[in-house]
Amino acid sequence: MSTDEQATEAQEIELRSAGCDVVVQEHGSGASRARPALLRLISDIGAGDVLVVVRLDRLARSVSHLLQVIEDLAEKGAHFRSLRDPIDTSTPQGMFSLQVLGAVAQLERALISERTKAGIRAAKAKGKLPGNPGLRERRPEALAKMTAVQRASYGARVQSNLNEWLPTVRRMRPDHNWDDIARVLKQRGVDWTPERLRRAVKWLVRERLADPKMLDRASPQLPEDRLMTLVAGISQSNPDLSLRDIAAQLERLHERTPRGSAKWSASSVKNLLDRARRLGLVAEALIP
Repeated sequence: MSTDEQATEAQEIELRSAGCDVVVQEHGSGASRARPALLRLISDIGAGDVLVVVRLDRLARSVSHLLQVIEDLAEKGAHFRSLRDPIDTSTPQGMFSLQVLGAVAQLERALISERTKAGIRAAKAKGKLPGNPGLRERRPEALAKMTAVQRASYGARVQSNLNEWLPTVRRMRPDHNWDDIARVLKQRGVDWTPERLRRAVKWLVRERLADPKMLDRASPQLPEDRLMTLVAGISQSNPDLSLRDIAAQLERLHERTPRGSAKWSASSVKNLLDRARRLGLVAEALIP
């Protein structure tokens, strides 16, 4: 719902009638992508589940945001359905409608770009400066509005790819420092600086989407303890990795073995994993 004054009963009745087992409510602007309840819902949803809304505008106010949500669901093996719109990703007809929406979104972006360029050219021809006059004049209300927009935009960026990096951070913090975690993520294709990563986690904690303990100071560790938790973090972030895969990743990270060698063997990794397993850091054995 957009405001606290709006009632949710009608939507809930319609959703229950459609067979929904769990109904999630969220109050806030649908135009904003900073949607904590929606984020938690997508995080908890499982393969085979269906996210159902009464109307598309109850989920998103832009086609691009809608497509992003549906893409996140598809990656988890879940589907999406709108009761009053021809969108049901579990059916061929629904997928066709989704493809049409994608084409509309692309056209919309192109038209907005063209209108923006035309407006700038017209303003310059009249001798006007492009941009917001309030920002140029440093008006407090304009600056406050810009700050709010920037915060909302930052929150949307942080939430756009959470599944790619947050599980690893949760497993490794606060046992490891931000540099170690950034290096592990880089090997998985998520190239963030330690400071950018820490800032994103701070935002999640502030929005109550992450455990505040993730921001605790990392305890000093003995070299072998640090390697053990690093290997445990790598294996837990990607359980499909073999011992040799982890060894190769440690070499790419320029980590040295407990004996100081630059070359890692599967047995060296196994020794650290066995120790981590005894401490409860790793649940399942890896295939050599």
